[in-house]
Amino acid sequence: MTARTEAETVQQSAESAQRIFTMSMVVSGVRCVLSYVILPFITPFLGLAPGVGPILGIAIGTVAIAANVWSLNRFWGLKHRWRKPITVLHVGVIALVLVLIAMDVAELVG
Repeated sequence: MTARTEAETVQQSAESAQRIFTMSMVVSGVRCVLSYVILPFITPFLGLAPGVGPILGIAIGTVAIAANVWSLNRFWGLKHRWRKPITVLHVGVIALVLVLIAMDVAELVG
């Protein structure tokens, strides 16, 4: 492998990690928008059962956490220069999504 090819590979890997990061943040954001904006106001108008919101929230929250973990693995696997700040951000997002999932579970149970 030539030096140019290695540099291109590293650049492509870094771009891939950044795309995965963006996707994980979008999924987490969609989860929050659904939980606080769309589901509380739209589902009653559509005649959906009250338990639909928490079920969707748990499902989307699980996908959001998986996307964040996938992004973290990618950044650390590449030894990306932003891996530590990205880790702090992902851990914060994961913690918030876990709180939302716990709230959804509590709503379903109680």
